[in-house]
Amino acid sequence: NPQAKFVSTISLLLGTSITISSNHWVMAWAGLEINTLAILPLISKSHHPRAIEASTKYFLVQATASTLLLFSSMTNAWFSGQWDITQLTHPMACTLLTTAISIKLGLVPFHFWFPEVLQGSTLSTCLLLATIMKFPPTTLFYLTSPSLNPTLLSLMAVASVALGGWMGLNQTQVRKILAFSSIAHLGWMTIILIYNPNLTLITFYLYTMTTSAIFFTLNVTNTLKLSTMMTAWTKIPSLTSIFMLTLLSLTGLPPLTGFLPKWLIIMELTKQELTMMATIITLLSLLGLFFYLRLAYCATITLPPNFTNYMKQWQTNKLVNLLTTTFTTLSIMLLPLSPMILTIP
Repeated sequence: NPQAKFVSTISLLLGTSITISSNHWVMAWAGLEINTLAILPLISKSHHPRAIEASTKYFLVQATASTLLLFSSMTNAWFSGQWDITQLTHPMACTLLTTAISIKLGLVPFHFWFPEVLQGSTLSTCLLLATIMKFPPTTLFYLTSPSLNPTLLSLMAVASVALGGWMGLNQTQVRKILAFSSIAHLGWMTIILIYNPNLTLITFYLYTMTTSAIFFTLNVTNTLKLSTMMTAWTKIPSLTSIFMLTLLSLTGLPPLTGFLPKWLIIMELTKQELTMMATIITLLSLLGLFFYLRLAYCATITLPPNFTNYMKQWQTNKLVNLLTTTFTTLSIMLLPLSPMILTIP
């Protein structure tokens, strides 16, 4: 139903706008609730049992996180008399808020729901879940960053990078691989949150751009598994070739765009005399490099033993083509513009 889809999309934009622009905890909570209720029809629209299961899991997890967030803000208001988001002072309220936002984002050890929900959703809904739906919780982390516990956040960040890389190694479903990739990237964003919150936002923007390019490409080639990715090159060879560079950019290899946030995070951690932490997450990111290289290998280098001849697809959807080319170009070629990117937040 186009009207229902339109209402859900407008509600998503409304909920995100309310949360990122609010100063009051109740308004931020209301925006998160609007977001949750708006995405549920989009997850369950295929009426497949896996989609219904994914929407049920998503609703239960997000409802739990919202309850914890509201309880955290009420605890802080009870002790300090402040409902302002930036005035989070009570230690218990800080811990509860960190837990609530971590559940909403899918940070380890609250990551269990995210790969399952992405696996039960369509590629376009997966794109929303992996990018836009993470923006409001990331904004709340940004606003409350001076009050949060650095030790707790660092432990969760390192665990997220480790588990995201480790669990992605043996996956054959592309959506699950990208889910664990998202968990690993969230670890990079979280580890720098206390020391340089602006860098967290830059990393989120560049991750969103690169992931959008990947999901648009997968949508055009209709690829859901590694086995179908091996034959996707016969449909649109040029797009599949560029897809390899986009994957390597998400890995963080120079001279591609994805190298910039990881380079800046490692530099900032070194300035803060956290060289050991920087070394650990850099080594753990090699796990992610392995499965990204496997994706790139399957997409562009592997020839199936008995491939079928495909008729070349006509690119009729002009908007999707424009978005795919724009995001792909940006996710590959932005590194020379890094001085300008640093002024974004």
